[in-house]
Amino acid sequence: MSLFEPQRRGERRESAKSFVLTQAQMDEMVRQAREAVPHECCGVVGGVRNRASTIYMTRNVAANPATTYEAAPEDLFAAQRAMRARDEDLIAIYHSHPHAADAVPSRTDVKLAFYPHAVYIIIAVKADGDMCVRGFRLYADTETWEDVSLVIE
Repeated sequence: MSLFEPQRRGERRESAKSFVLTQAQMDEMVRQAREAVPHECCGVVGGVRNRASTIYMTRNVAANPATTYEAAPEDLFAAQRAMRARDEDLIAIYHSHPHAADAVPSRTDVKLAFYPHAVYIIIAVKADGDMCVRGFRLYADTETWEDVSLVIE
């Protein structure tokens, strides 16, 4: 199985196949992605099971933010403290791919997917300004991924 193949039927792990968020939450992530161009944006999502409660924007402090992301540690700590106070879990990690044609995991995205329980949301900001947003479960141990449906309520 190659790095960019989804997991095959029968090999899938037990996980929610959908992720629920509001239009306002989606708009917040998309706005951050648009404003970050030409750099990648990043953040985490708190919630319960597969339902988003809160979007936590983080600053991208990567050495090369145009092609990778690294959330500022102090932003992550603040988000984790807020999640604990709100009785939320870290259920998703999001970032953008500026000037991408499609929102698909990069080799780096898959290799650095250290939270297999989390949904990874990728926001592609196309050169013409259009957006493509998709959700995935990424598995660094097998270097595979599977689609997760994003449901807007």
